[in-house]
Amino acid sequence: MTNPYFRNLPDFEYINRTPGASRDVNDYIAVKNLFKRGKLREDIFQNLAFFEKYQISNDDRPDIVANEVYGDPTLDWIILTCNNITDVYSEWPMSNSVFDTYVLEKYGDYDTLYNGIHHYESNEVKDSQGVIIFPKGLRVGVAQSVSYFDFFSNLQINVANISRPITNYEYEENLNNKKREIFILKPIYLNVVFDDLEEMMQSEEGSTQYVSETLRRGDNPRLYQ
Repeated sequence: MTNPYFRNLPDFEYINRTPGASRDVNDYIAVKNLFKRGKLREDIFQNLAFFEKYQISNDDRPDIVANEVYGDPTLDWIILTCNNITDVYSEWPMSNSVFDTYVLEKYGDYDTLYNGIHHYESNEVKDSQGVIIFPKGLRVGVAQSVSYFDFFSNLQINVANISRPITNYEYEENLNNKKREIFILKPIYLNVVFDDLEEMMQSEEGSTQYVSETLRRGDNPRLYQ
């Protein structure tokens, strides 16, 4: 199946520098203009009604997610575009095996990885009526304490230590797991995006590089020699 993203990418004519190419100033070679990047319209990108939450499984790549959601692995660019991902190596979650290798190489040994403290985070503190006084998961210092007045019991409450140590492994695992939480475009809106992409990829008439709606041409330095 032809990938609709690359099918709609405009061509760009570069000077032909392949081995054995002639010195003819009109000798160009057409390639896909990979510098042209499609994106979602702002009114779609900013509207959560167009999207659904999705949890990436262990080894799922963008094409696997696209096949699961849309029945077409070539729509992986939709998955990436919806989440503003431009570098799958750093912005897509690592598989468990890759993650384990990565963190061990980063921290050097198992003791530092599993027992080393990266930082401390707060435990949740509630009053006698269940109202949250201090939220869970904030970065705090060692042995962070909280004091508050409980109006319902008419008592001054002192919680001596709300800190929880986060190991290096937990920290890295949390970062990787957050990348698993993505948004996907609802399938019913795919055609809207396809139509926008086709229009977006057309070249603008009047440009010095304009040849046609789907073709631009770079300057040939041989013309000025």
